[in-house]
Amino acid sequence: MAINATSLSPSLVAELTDIKRRLSAAERRPDVLARFDRYPTTEWVAVRRDPVFQNAWSSCSIANVTGLVYDRVEVRFITDHIYKGKREGEIRLAAFKHSGNEKECVSASRTIRLQGNAAGRAVDSFVMRWVHGIPYGWDYEDGTSVYTIELQHRYLIGPDKSEVTYFAAPLKKGATSSDGLNAFPSTIDGAKWWTMSFRDQSGWLWNYRPTLDDPGTYSISAFHYCVGLPADRLPDATPDAWGWSTMDYITDGGPGNVNDPWLW
Repeated sequence: MAINATSLSPSLVAELTDIKRRLSAAERRPDVLARFDRYPTTEWVAVRRDPVFQNAWSSCSIANVTGLVYDRVEVRFITDHIYKGKREGEIRLAAFKHSGNEKECVSASRTIRLQGNAAGRAVDSFVMRWVHGIPYGWDYEDGTSVYTIELQHRYLIGPDKSEVTYFAAPLKKGATSSDGLNAFPSTIDGAKWWTMSFRDQSGWLWNYRPTLDDPGTYSISAFHYCVGLPADRLPDATPDAWGWSTMDYITDGGPGNVNDPWLW
């Protein structure tokens, strides 16, 4: 039996229209291909990260979680060249809503300070479990917004600019004498230093060689993976981002703040 739409009340028509819109949005919703949501990345090595934009929060890994199902995630990554007192970092997880050219931070984990180990270089692994707190979920009324979860970092100390030391030595193929060379002695802190010079066009060259190849920055990888799981799989996830690491010295950097400056 056909329904005469003109006989329906305006409120019922509006309700039917809303149901139709929601069904259409549900059909366009990304399909969950597994028992949980996976957002893998391809960067498996700890890449050198420099401070940017006055050392504001900078994203080194981004997971597109548009259409996410679960309210908690587990992420994994590694770090390298973090030295206590020389180059130390801060990290956090942050959730963003992207609408056209607008980007809004809607949730942020607690800041974690990575202070490293004074004993020397160590490659450390991290696991963080976070209740992301994205307040919108799948927005049925907005089919254009994109949601991301991002691993962000900034420097706590450093980066230390390790000076590159050079030494110079005169070279001449088949040289049999010191033709064109002169040396001038100087006494510095009780020790004698010799400064060599050479006459132009005498056939001698100077050899410069760096003795230290160190950019002075720490390294941090992108997510090994970012995976969304239900509460029974991640019961220890918290809004602060509970987790563990192999790093010796980690301290609390304070509660999450969505208003902290971050690089767009």
